[in-house]
Formats: sequence, structure tokens, C-alpha cells
Amino acid sequence: MGADRLTKVGIAAATLSCCLIAPDSLGEPAPQYDVLITHGIIYDGAGSAPFVGDAAITGDRIAYVGPHAPGTAKRTIDARGKAVSPGFINMLSWANESLLVDGRGQSDLRQGVTLEVMGEGDSMGPLTPKMKQLAEQRQIDIKYSIDWTTLGEYLEKLERQGVSLNVASFVGATTVRVHELDEENVTPTPAQLARMQALVGQAMEEGAVGVGSSLIYSPATYAKTPELIALMQQAAACGGMYISHMRNEGNHVLDAVDELIEISKQSGAPAEIYHMKVAGKPNWDRLSPMIAKIEAARAAGQRITADMYTYPAGATGLDAAMPPWVQEGGQEKWIARLKDPAIRKRVIAEMRDAKTSWDNLYALAGPEGTLMLQFKNSKLKPLTGKRLSEIAAMRHTSPEDAAIDLVIEDGSRVGVAYFLMSEDNIKRELALPYVSFGSDEAAQAPEGVFLKSNPHPRAYGNFARVLAKYVRDEKVVPLEQAIRKLTALPASNLSLRDRGMLKAGNYADVVVFDPATIQDHATFERPQVLATGVSEVFVNGVEALKEGEPTGAHSGRFVRGRAWTGWPGGGCRKSAADWQWAKN
Repeated sequence: MGADRLTKVGIAAATLSCCLIAPDSLGEPAPQYDVLITHGIIYDGAGSAPFVGDAAITGDRIAYVGPHAPGTAKRTIDARGKAVSPGFINMLSWANESLLVDGRGQSDLRQGVTLEVMGEGDSMGPLTPKMKQLAEQRQIDIKYSIDWTTLGEYLEKLERQGVSLNVASFVGATTVRVHELDEENVTPTPAQLARMQALVGQAMEEGAVGVGSSLIYSPATYAKTPELIALMQQAAACGGMYISHMRNEGNHVLDAVDELIEISKQSGAPAEIYHMKVAGKPNWDRLSPMIAKIEAARAAGQRITADMYTYPAGATGLDAAMPPWVQEGGQEKWIARLKDPAIRKRVIAEMRDAKTSWDNLYALAGPEGTLMLQFKNSKLKPLTGKRLSEIAAMRHTSPEDAAIDLVIEDGSRVGVAYFLMSEDNIKRELALPYVSFGSDEAAQAPEGVFLKSNPHPRAYGNFARVLAKYVRDEKVVPLEQAIRKLTALPASNLSLRDRGMLKAGNYADVVVFDPATIQDHATFERPQVLATGVSEVFVNGVEALKEGEPTGAHSGRFVRGRAWTGWPGGGCRKSAADWQWAKN
């Protein structure tokens, strides 16, 4: 923060302090807080101008935010020169498995994240016995037993087992589909669709925040728009939002935006685009019409928002390099088909076609832009960190043949990064007022089981990168607006009560960081490097990060959506019209 800005902050603090009367001057006893953070630069999360002041915590709630807190505290933290803000919200987390084996969630916690929001298409429930069996069979590095059935039971297990971060989840449209239809390319009968809607309703009553879809992947891609509308009508009646990895992010991205807007319109639910992007250099100029479609829908009264990660590459699997038809019936049938020479030849031809109707990330990135991140087979793990072009040269084969061989040999989708995006587009998207942030990665640590594979560097740097590269260094957005997009905006989009802002009475999810030194360090070459610059993180009033180090506190809770029956007036209604939606 420059000298002029600090002067303005000081004047604002002085102006506020002149108008406050301390409780003891009225004959009232001065309060006793559990924690008092003093002399920090207060960012309330709403995007308001910052001011120098104090924030106090009592129990699991914020007790005071203002220029000078009256009273004393059991613990006082001098935050002089540091920012004090609400905890950051990770709108797209894949901490589903990582938190089961390490509840600290260090890669996110050390960046100031206090809430992990999961459920991109696949969620940890509801599950059938067959789904449990396949999920355990398909596990890669992290091994665990599935002793829950519903999504609510999984989230309660995390809270009971102990996690440092809060957790929430969408119910996966893919998970609900597989529950009733297996992994086949079929359209549900009316009876099957009704059962799918009932599963959505149950998940919402248990605390899900909405329905998440991931429509480029099989079997999710087999779902037609009317099916998704039907699921969302149930979720909307329960106060939930729709969030989607859209059906296409490249050649047909504009059609995919139309579908998302239509699902929102027909269901009455707000909708969000997961990891907003335009993939592939030939498509980069489609960002302007994409934004125009979103903003036209917003101007017409629809609540359409988006989230993003701040890197030029995405990360997924080699399934995104191959057509949906070859993957019908699940991973095992996909691998078996790839062993058929005739099918292999057809798949290779489609992989090389940059104009497929399906979202062909391989054709858009090319073999040089396809980086290996994760293998299941220990014999293949030495290939981690290599480009597909390198592996093809090593094996004296075509890149397409190499990709198919790797899937067969590994018995998995093989984790990869695809380099697809424009830095100019990233900056433009980041500045949009309705865009929040998600890592699209696990919350992990550079130790133990997590060292068996490479994550995308966004696992360790996505949120710090916003504040370091795009706020401090490149000044794409001012700090107070970046913090709003990390806190109050996603909390409001999720219809969360009492979170996302520094306000007396809200849950005490609080972050103290140094705007001058916060920094991401993870790269694609060295992805497992922790971010620095965050000194304290409180989750529900408990110190989860102290002087830059995790305490291991079990401070996190299952944060339930608005339909949870434990809320006053909770439960599902007849339609979305019975809910009042915030406008963002």
C-alpha cells in the first residue's frame, strides 16, 4: 500500500474513532475477548475502503470490528502493517480425498482459505454399493474405506474426524445420474428421473448448497439439458444454485453458456460457471461474446456468476483427450475398447481433429502442451512432469498412440495439465465484478502420500497468486475488490449465512496477511511449494494457522446450505420462487 493510500486509511480511522463512544464511558464494563487483532488494515469483504483498526473474537464469532476495540483479550495479535480480512472461500475444491488423510489442508490454509466447496459433477454421495466398490477400486495414491452412503454423512464424517478448514459441497449431477443409470449413455425414464430428483432433494435437506455438473466428461456428457433442468428445479426449490463445468470451453463455448443460462432460467436457480475460460488459441477471441451473453442475462435479472483459477493451463485427465462414445459404460470398458485396433484407429482420428463436437482438449493444447501429472502405476511414475511429446519421442510412437498406451498401462484416466489459455484473457476475467476464485485442486501438503504425484501449481498458489501477481504487482484489481471476490461474493452466491464479511456476529473466519510479501511459489516444474505471507488464520474463532504454521486444530465445520432443516424456516419449498435470492 502506497504512502498516499496509508494516509487516507489513517484519516478514515480517525474519522470513525471520533464518532464512537467506548462502553466504559457509559458506565458499562469493558468487554473481555478471546482474541484481539490490533492495528491491522481492515478489509471488511464488501469492497469498502480499508481502515486501520481492530477485530475481536469471542467464541466462534466476531465480537467487534472498528477503529479501536474497547476492552481486553486473552490473546492479542499486533497486525500493524498487515491486512485483516474475512477467510477466503475456495469455490472449486477437490479436497474430497485429501482431507480424509490430512485434515490440515495446508496448501490452502497457508493461503488464507477457510472454506472448501466441493462437488464438481462428482460428489462423495449419494452412493450405491456398486459405486462404493468402484470408487475404492479406482483410487490412485490416497487409499481410504468408504463407510458412508449419503453426501451429508461424508461431510459429517470430515467434521467428526477433524479438519482445520470448513467444508461444504454441491451434490454431483454425475453422481446422481450414476446412482440410477450406471455409467451408460441412456436417457432416464420419468420414474428414474423422479428418483434422481428425490436424491437431489435428500442431499439438499442434508446441507448441500446446490447441484454441480461437469459436462465434458463421461458419463456426465450423456445428460441432456431437460435432465439437468429437472434436477435443478428440485435443487432450486431447496434454495440451491447450479454450478457447472460447462459442456464446452473451446470451439462451442458460446453454445455451452447458452445452455447454462437456459438451465438457470427454466429452473429459477442462480447459476455459476466453473473455472471461467476460453480454451485453445483459435477460440481466445470468443471471450468478448461470452462475457456479453453473461452480462445480458444478468441485466435481464438472472443471477449468473463465475469462478476461475489464475493459470494458463487446466488440469484433468486423458479422458478429456478422447471421445465420449469410447468411454461409455465406465473406465474399465473404456480401457478394454482401446485395446481393439479398429476402435483405436477411430479414436486417434478424432483426437487429431481440432473441430470435434466434443471438447477435445488434446487437440487444442497439442502434445507439447500436455503435461503428465499423475499415474497410478508405479512403473509409470517416472514419467511425471514430462510432456506427452517427450514421452512419444522416448517410445518412438505418435503422441496419440502414446496417450492411449498410457491409459491402458496405468488403468486410469491419467492426470495431465493442458496449456490452453491466454494471459490477457485471465486478467480480463479476473477483473469482472461477478467472478470469484477456485483452485480446482486438493488441499494437501508437500509430504507423505501427496509426493507420489504432481498437482497443478494452483493447489499451492491460486489465492496467493491473485493477491501477489494480479493485485500487488500488476494492479489488475485493487486489494479491497480482490478480497470481496475471495470472501463476500462467493458467500453471497452460496447463500451462506454469517460468513464472508468481517462483521460483528458473523462466524470468526479471519485471515491476517502481509499484502507486501504474500507470494505464491509453486510452478509447473516445482508444484509442491507452499505459499508465504499469511501469518494467522482463524476458523470459527479457533487459530488454525499461527505465525505462519498450522496448529492442527480441528476448527473446521460442515457448512450447510440454506435448505438444511436445522435452519429456521429451512427445508425444501414448492419452487424456486419461494426463495429470496441475493443479487450479485
